[in-house]
Amino acid sequence: MTRIGGPELVDWKLAVATATRLLRPGPEVSRDEARAVVAELRRHAKASEEHVRAFTRLGEQGAHGTPVLVVDRPGWVKANVAGFRELLKPLLDKMQQRRGAGPGSAVVGVVGGKVTGVEVGMLLSFLSSRVLGQYETFAPATRDLPAGANGGGRLLLVAPNIVHVERELDVQPHDFRLWVCLHEETHRTQFTAVPWLRDHLEGEIQAFLAETDVDPMTLLERIREAAQSLVGGRPEGEEGDEAHSLVELVQTPTQREILGRLTAVMSLLEGHADYVMDGVGPDVVPSVAEIREKFQQRRAKGASRLDLALRKLLGLDAKLRQYRDGERFVRAAVEQVGMDGFNHVWTSPNTLPTKAEIAKPADWVARVHRKAES
Repeated sequence: MTRIGGPELVDWKLAVATATRLLRPGPEVSRDEARAVVAELRRHAKASEEHVRAFTRLGEQGAHGTPVLVVDRPGWVKANVAGFRELLKPLLDKMQQRRGAGPGSAVVGVVGGKVTGVEVGMLLSFLSSRVLGQYETFAPATRDLPAGANGGGRLLLVAPNIVHVERELDVQPHDFRLWVCLHEETHRTQFTAVPWLRDHLEGEIQAFLAETDVDPMTLLERIREAAQSLVGGRPEGEEGDEAHSLVELVQTPTQREILGRLTAVMSLLEGHADYVMDGVGPDVVPSVAEIREKFQQRRAKGASRLDLALRKLLGLDAKLRQYRDGERFVRAAVEQVGMDGFNHVWTSPNTLPTKAEIAKPADWVARVHRKAES
């Protein structure tokens, strides 16, 4: 790893160690039960590929060649640290260059890197018990987690979290595991059937990060101010200035434009996955209606103040809106122009919906199909 201007701004090894130390214990299962869960998730992931491709009419069966990995919580942490490190490297290199090599910068760098490493680890430990599955688009190859054939893509299924939620909801385990796999397989299909999508998304993220023009200490201070305003602020429901998520704290006008486009594409991807798993579900998941109802209630139910604070800080409340708004967009578009008509959305970056069109699908239909017909 190249180091510019001294120690790294984030101690990634410490981030992994911190997250691992703070991980919540998973559900109690015997060794034989754990093996059975892993085997079943792998079977469901393979079956989901055929179901998703038939329903979406995207790609060819077996065409993607990306791995499916069933991981535990520490495995999920390691994978995401690798992804963060890869994606954030240009920004962190830029910030290290700005820091320079002035008096005491090495000491400040070591201390700052460790502090940030602990903070990143704490956030990852929080998230590690909540993620059921993830298509990891940007991760590099590692010894523990091999990269896929298309530039690092791989599907992660977090076995202990899936078991925990299926027990909490009291649903049929076989059905719930397949239902989760349908959602995550849709994401894998999106990126493997649409070759330009990964590079487009990475380009937007890098453009957003390139606009970040703050020194390391200022960024750390903003993170701490955000956390303090959330955790130690006024009682819930009291009027006043709203706390912002981390991404909102570093925006320029250009970043706001980029963020609008990113929000639209993420709403599309998440909503499409929800639409697909509910569309496929009735044919292959007998208890899909019960699962969906209980899962939606779980999403909507109240959480602890700390839980709400961290969700706001990380922008997870926005992610929940993306599921809802994106699914409405996809459903309305398919109703108006059919699945093949909706699939025009994957033609190029220019046919992706804007943030405004996510809320008004008819405007997207008019814009894209008017062009296609002219």
